[in-house]
Amino acid sequence: MSKQNSFKALALAATMALAGGMVAATAPVAAHGHKAEKTVPNIVQTAMSTGVHNTLVAAVKAAGLAGTLSNNGPFTIFAPTDTAFAKLPDGTVANLVKPENKGTLTDILVYHAVEGSVSAGDLVALINKHGGSATIKTLSGKTLTARLSGETVVITDGKGRATAVTQTDVRTSNGIIHVTDGVFLPG
Repeated sequence: MSKQNSFKALALAATMALAGGMVAATAPVAAHGHKAEKTVPNIVQTAMSTGVHNTLVAAVKAAGLAGTLSNNGPFTIFAPTDTAFAKLPDGTVANLVKPENKGTLTDILVYHAVEGSVSAGDLVALINKHGGSATIKTLSGKTLTARLSGETVVITDGKGRATAVTQTDVRTSNGIIHVTDGVFLPG
């Protein structure tokens, strides 16, 4: 399947999945000597619970991606905080969440998603393996560049803007979230 068809399939799955709501995995957990089921939140549920990803969650819902990011995955998401979105020029977010800008918003959001579960350790190993700089292909088909600055992973987007990963390896039922202090913009 071509990348364009893959992206269209992702968008179609997102639209169809919205009708089905969010899905959460369950994992057995011992409680007082008894085996019980504990719900492990998915990417969207985890982002909704942080208190610092409200803008991201609103954008994901406006783009129609909540269902897709609630499905099996696995996905690795670089999740900008509300503060990161606030760094964008005034009115940018309000403009992007308008229905007529859904395509642009979707392009930006899938630029923050990578197929598979990529831990911080995996990312650092990839950076080291490639001499200090690693190219990451996103679900949008475009790339990000990862480097280390001291012990911090820094991601450079298509516009040449550097963004730090401020928290790593937030595990969910369908992937991993890495929190960022900036929003990635495709070139």
